[in-house]
Amino acid sequence: MTQKTYVPPVDGVEQKWYVIDASQYRLGRLAAEVAKILRGKNKPTFTPHMDTGDFAIVVNADKVQVTGKKRSQKLYRRHSGRPGGMKVETFDKLQARIPERIVEQAVRGMLPKNALGRKLFTKLKVYAGPEHPHEAQKPETIEIQGMPGGQG
Repeated sequence: MTQKTYVPPVDGVEQKWYVIDASQYRLGRLAAEVAKILRGKNKPTFTPHMDTGDFAIVVNADKVQVTGKKRSQKLYRRHSGRPGGMKVETFDKLQARIPERIVEQAVRGMLPKNALGRKLFTKLKVYAGPEHPHEAQKPETIEIQGMPGGQG
């Protein structure tokens, strides 16, 4: 008898909602764990070409930490599409203006660069403060393994 590869049913994948408090973690480590949750890599039913992941709610994005001189040296670029339309901003300035975008960009960079990645990105919800409007989904608060209080 030949072995068959398990492929989860398209409709039968149960999707949970998780809340992660960004104030405890460093940006890159937080983004890597959130990307795993969105992708579904933390589940035994993970399939690379399917959306088997969960929803992630990141709160306190304005308190996310970075190490070294990244606050003043890390640059965020965006382009209007017009000639000479490049805008450049430091981490500090962007965090003061739109703190959610920092976490969103970090997670987006860790997702696949294709239609699946764009679909997974829609399941990420980021909020600057501790409040979020997703109580109806009964989200679970999770602590990321191996990173108590952003110390490692």
